[in-house]
Amino acid sequence: MPVLSSPIKFLTQVSAWWMDNRGRFRFTNLRGKLIGPYLILTVLVAMVGTFIATRLAFGSAQERFERQLAEAANVAADGIVRQEADHLAELRAMVFTEQVAEAVETRNADLLRERLLPLAVNKKVDVVATVDMEGREILTLAYVPASGEYLVSNGSELLRFPPLERVLRGEQDEQGDKFAGLLKTQQGWYLFTVAPVRRLADDALVGAMLIGTNLNDLLIDIKQLALADISVLNPDGRLLETTFVQSDPQFLTAGNVEALALPGGLITGTTQLRSVEIYGRPFQVADSPLVVRQQTLGILSVVQNSNFVVDSAANSRNVISLLFASMAGLVVILGFILAQRIAKPILRLRAISQSVAAGDLNQQTGLRMSDEIGDLAQAFDAMTSRLRERTETAERLHAETVQRNQELAETNTRLRATQQQLVQSEKMSAIGQLTAGIVHDVKNPLAAINGLAELMEDDPRLTEEQRQNAALIRESAARASRIVGDLMKFARQSNLEMLPGDLRTTVETVLRLTGFMAREAHVRVLPEIPAESVMITYDAQLIEQVLINLVQNAIQAMREKGSGLLRVKMCPMKQGVAIIIQDNGSGIQPDHLNKIFDPFFTTKPVGEGTGLGLAVSYGIVSNHGGHIEVESQVGTGTTFTVWLPSNPPPISTSNFPANLNAKL
Repeated sequence: MPVLSSPIKFLTQVSAWWMDNRGRFRFTNLRGKLIGPYLILTVLVAMVGTFIATRLAFGSAQERFERQLAEAANVAADGIVRQEADHLAELRAMVFTEQVAEAVETRNADLLRERLLPLAVNKKVDVVATVDMEGREILTLAYVPASGEYLVSNGSELLRFPPLERVLRGEQDEQGDKFAGLLKTQQGWYLFTVAPVRRLADDALVGAMLIGTNLNDLLIDIKQLALADISVLNPDGRLLETTFVQSDPQFLTAGNVEALALPGGLITGTTQLRSVEIYGRPFQVADSPLVVRQQTLGILSVVQNSNFVVDSAANSRNVISLLFASMAGLVVILGFILAQRIAKPILRLRAISQSVAAGDLNQQTGLRMSDEIGDLAQAFDAMTSRLRERTETAERLHAETVQRNQELAETNTRLRATQQQLVQSEKMSAIGQLTAGIVHDVKNPLAAINGLAELMEDDPRLTEEQRQNAALIRESAARASRIVGDLMKFARQSNLEMLPGDLRTTVETVLRLTGFMAREAHVRVLPEIPAESVMITYDAQLIEQVLINLVQNAIQAMREKGSGLLRVKMCPMKQGVAIIIQDNGSGIQPDHLNKIFDPFFTTKPVGEGTGLGLAVSYGIVSNHGGHIEVESQVGTGTTFTVWLPSNPPPISTSNFPANLNAKL
């Protein structure tokens, strides 16, 4: 067989070899399989070659060049827009950093440096600056590449920067309250994005923050993506920055600057092309508006060497030559392809067999042939189908077995939960009955003790010490009377006045009544209440008592920390509504979670609680046909969820339905 040296010589060698050895070959029944693909491939190669040759011969190199230039302009514009989007993300992270707004309002440069420097280093920000409402610089952190550190400065006047003026005036546009612009500093031109800094408490404007990127460094990065030199001009067409300086520091001569400049700016608001000469070589320039946040900041110019057009035409000729040479080679290689055509069914059978052996029973050969290979493929497909059916049956039986086991496990779990709830219900009912009897026998004696103590205090014959003892007796009797009152509430929870009402109004009343207590404990309350009414049937006074008790407990849990955050959220559902009360206090100990709804259980100091608040709340919610869930983690906080049905069922004879679900 001849050896490939060049396409033409190789074709000559193949022709001579065929003429010498054609007598050794005889046609068989596979002749049609060999001749058909041969003819088809020849026709396809001729068609593809003709199509490509026509496109290359009549295609316009100038049009391709201009299209490439426009694509480079789009890439450059997208790179600047992406950088501005990064500015927005960095601004959001810094503006909403804790104590930043307070530091801007008080011009606390040290606190700003403490808060912003780690973020600037982490996000590799070139420049971040903060100013007050008068446009005076509070703190600027500017990255110095030579030292790898941030230079700190303050005291400059930045009010004349138009984007900053608009932010400090509180202006907004379709994009929001942030603005972008180009500003020249001692380190060169920068692309800045300016955002307002607002006080978190009342959203009042207290200053502004600027984040900037060195324009020259940004253009150098974009150049790597656009594969073209980039220049930025001001709206009047004067050159600001260009990547030509990167390759030639001496580029900024009067002639080169004048060549890149665009006197008078853009005539239209769209991309326009122009030709320039730099270093005595022709260049094509695509000028388009530099638009950031729908604001035109200047002109973005993309520059490419026009020699590309000539080189492209030459390359096209080379490609056409190479194409037809390759076509001749493809004709020679056709014999190998014909052999593959015969071997392909066998290779297909082997691949399918390996897939089935690996467990993929959905494979089919797809071979429809009238020879021995076709018979083998049909038998193999039938075997695979039967095996797949048996495997599917086995998998279905297995899945049914697993499902039934899961159903049994879930049933057992529900049975255990129901048993625990029944035990809790019986215990609470027995305690309620016992409490009712005790209260009846204790309340009247306490009233007599309290009255006699008041008479003794008014007796002028008593000494000061005796009068103090009488006051102590009266206070102790009053405290005992309050405990008895709580016990009465605990024992008589079935007396509900169920009326349709707006639960949202009750929640708003609870927040208003506990507002002073929250402010006194430095607790910030975040209500999430629907705008529309939430109508259910309930006892408004008792549910208000439940919510006040839960909110007060949450505030007291955060009082020890000196501050906290309380979230009160209403979640209307299809069959009812859930009220979520979440704090970030000290949390509940795991061994206390299953006891907090028991009567008389309390972790408060002696004299500060009777341990009946949650027990009473539990009974009230249960009598509404609802339930209370609690989740708590020590050191993180506690979340109580009160679920109430829209239309509660009739009150049961038991004061304490077992609907408690406490989990850690």
